[in-house]
Amino acid sequence: MKLNDIYSGNYNAAEWEQKGYQLPKFDIKAVREKTAKEPTWVHFGGGNIFRAFPAAILNDALNTGKYDRGVIVAETFDFEVIDKAYTPYNNLSLLVSLKGDGTVEKKVIASVTEALKADPQFEDWNRLVEIFRKPSLQMISFTITEKGYSYNEADLQRGLQPVFALGKVTALLYERYKAGKLPLTVQSMDNCSHNGGRVKAGVLAYAERWANNGLVPEDFAEYVRDKTKVTFPWSMIDKITPRPHEKVKEMLAEDGFEDNNYIETEKHTFTAPFVNAEETQYLVIEDSYTNGRPPLDLGGALYTTRETVDKVETMKVTTCLNPLHTAMSIYGCMLGYTLISAEMKDEDLRAFIQKIGYMEAMPVVTDPGVLNPYEFIGAVINRRLPNPFMPDAPQRIASDTSQKLPIRFGETIKKYIARGLDKQNLVLIPLTLAGYARYLKGIKDDGTPFEPSPDPLLEELQAIVAPLEIGRQNQDYSCLKQLYSRQDVFGLNLYEAGLGEQIEGMVKELYAGKGAVRATLHKYVVAR
Repeated sequence: MKLNDIYSGNYNAAEWEQKGYQLPKFDIKAVREKTAKEPTWVHFGGGNIFRAFPAAILNDALNTGKYDRGVIVAETFDFEVIDKAYTPYNNLSLLVSLKGDGTVEKKVIASVTEALKADPQFEDWNRLVEIFRKPSLQMISFTITEKGYSYNEADLQRGLQPVFALGKVTALLYERYKAGKLPLTVQSMDNCSHNGGRVKAGVLAYAERWANNGLVPEDFAEYVRDKTKVTFPWSMIDKITPRPHEKVKEMLAEDGFEDNNYIETEKHTFTAPFVNAEETQYLVIEDSYTNGRPPLDLGGALYTTRETVDKVETMKVTTCLNPLHTAMSIYGCMLGYTLISAEMKDEDLRAFIQKIGYMEAMPVVTDPGVLNPYEFIGAVINRRLPNPFMPDAPQRIASDTSQKLPIRFGETIKKYIARGLDKQNLVLIPLTLAGYARYLKGIKDDGTPFEPSPDPLLEELQAIVAPLEIGRQNQDYSCLKQLYSRQDVFGLNLYEAGLGEQIEGMVKELYAGKGAVRATLHKYVVAR
């Protein structure tokens, strides 16, 4: 059983389906021919999340028979991904959805019609230029991670030969401008706040610099700014897609599916001909398109207003998912856990995040209307986090915690203050923040050391709590004022917010000695 057999048509459909594989219901070659002539969608970033989500929902849309165009993927960073994960398999892949009940869903994804290297050093660049000059092109999109939206002065000065992704995109937009100022929508699908604004800022930085330097006509930047020509909608995306897992590889091998090899590139991208991902997924998109759009709603995407996208994102980031992740990662590391799914079997930890979500954060949530906050958080607690197939670790989630706390907890506290709500309702959120001062010591609850996850402020914050010792009686905790007054870390001065002394008291309990983390967690969770 090989993916190329599906492409060639030389396969036994009954054998695949008997083993639980869902096959494409559309004519793969006909879709490719139509897309080559009249492309509608180019996606930048050929990683696992793209194949598991945007490409997969387009695959579902194609299966309805109501659409006839695929997606062209363009890789801007790791070109080995094209050579090793796309080209050998005729751009087909296998999506393995790992469900919380222990079952799996296996689906052949055939919606990707071309896979190109987005760089002028490759012949593929000429093909991208050709595509961008096509009137049929409706949307370009991105899953290049938040870091992919960066740019610097050196790249801006390279003129029309930029190295960074957004510079390349701007150069291609210039080709579209030269073809007659053709309309296009530039759609981020990355998991970062107000993502469309991030893309727009980067593209405009290049366009304006080039115009100022006389490299392009002055009205090229006006074309990019013209909302009737080019739009940059916001979106909220949510789906966990870890690197290929050994258990999945073994399961596929038992089926007789041969395309199950691991791929690690020189740039340390981990991929494979298959992608394993959780079953739960959300893609909410601002419906602001200038030239039509692919009907991703046929595959489950939700089109709505910018205001609603913002509400959904705020709900996820400040209440229903991200804060719960951070809370359980801080305490999970201290309690010696290495899997999120294992943490969810711990009664204290499960109740901890459940009460943070439902009892402390939910009172300040604005219902976005398109997704129910209670159902969203219910899926997180009952299906997503306990999923034994998802090899996610608290150590991964604890990365860059100092950068996450202001949004994940600071915003909730600010809303309590702004709305005049009773801050006595806040117990477990303060306990999370208190746990951070204990986490920074890098010592588990049993007294053994652990290495805190990478964080740009780690050494600086560790130095603040350095005077504190676990198990030492009557020590001076005055250093905590320096920590918990940091607005850059917590989003506000927690003493001015009226929570500093409460958090200090919790820190003292957490530092009492071996077993104090468990005892303190249990005490407050039960009392809450």
